[in-house]
Amino acid sequence: MAVAVAGVLVAAGAISYAVAEDSGSDTTTPTADSADAGFARDMSVHHQQAVEMSYIVRDRTKDEDVRRLAYDIAQTQANQRGMLLGWLDLWELPKVSADPPMSWMGMGDMPAGKDGALMPGMATNSDLKKLGTLSGKQAEIFYLQLMTDHHKGGIHMAEGCVDKCTVGVEKRLAQGMVNGQQSEIDLMAGMLKERGAKPRS
Repeated sequence: MAVAVAGVLVAAGAISYAVAEDSGSDTTTPTADSADAGFARDMSVHHQQAVEMSYIVRDRTKDEDVRRLAYDIAQTQANQRGMLLGWLDLWELPKVSADPPMSWMGMGDMPAGKDGALMPGMATNSDLKKLGTLSGKQAEIFYLQLMTDHHKGGIHMAEGCVDKCTVGVEKRLAQGMVNGQQSEIDLMAGMLKERGAKPRS
């Protein structure tokens, strides 16, 4: 365990160094209303819910494949969330904004999120409550469906950053999210099929 933690800390240090190095090559630090800051704020919120859902399902099933996927998603997205919030600190920008979610990518006029689903793809509070009441195969299916929708929303947002962000290391992280989450969507489609189910959308 100590080795794993040390590895994460080393990676975090390398990332901090890369950010500082990369930011130095940019002419200006992003502003509070930039795509870079908007993506960092919004994706950190989006990621936090994925982490929450993953820990819920991990306690609701004994299926090793689903538990492994949930653990991987939770770890990956918690680490990425740390990077995003770290960049906001580095840029001395607020972690919350009065602007509607996704305004930075021209979607600020979308309807206000319902029942806790602040952005496209996010689960509602009712969805999360339901997930916490299911167990076994039912929990697995609902989690895979919720996470597929979640990833689709996340990919759309990450593609917005690839297109609009200006900080190189953040654009690369966003592209990595697109690739990684699309791969997981494909994996989850197969896992749903094995369980006689399909994605919700």
